[in-house]
Amino acid sequence: MPNAHTPLNRRTLFSLAGAALVIAAATATMTPAAAHHGWTWAEDANAELTGTIAAAKLGNPHGELTLTAADGAQWIVEVGQPWRNQRAGLKDEMLAKGVKLTVTGHKHSDPNKRVFKAERLLIDGKTFDLYPDRN
Repeated sequence: MPNAHTPLNRRTLFSLAGAALVIAAATATMTPAAAHHGWTWAEDANAELTGTIAAAKLGNPHGELTLTAADGAQWIVEVGQPWRNQRAGLKDEMLAKGVKLTVTGHKHSDPNKRVFKAERLLIDGKTFDLYPDRN
């Protein structure tokens, strides 16, 4: 029966400790941009954007709509994860090319980036609340 101090167990222990250090170092150096799925990149103020869907990429980690605004500018609108969209009553076919909608949420804090985080969508007079707990 091997005892706890055999070379194999020590090597395994040192390997695990080394891996833990690498993971800890990598996690400590992550920037908010590396974890962009939060709200840190967005302005605090609520905004509204109206336009027509030019393209939709739905699925995980979240859906993205390319929205053409009235002035012709194209915006990337982050909508919810599939479960969040479903909970709000949205179906994928409601987010298809050609659909006109108004989005309420937050613009990117960098005015040169046309990215918008959606909290609510208004389609054909009906509101779909992706984040009911946010104001």
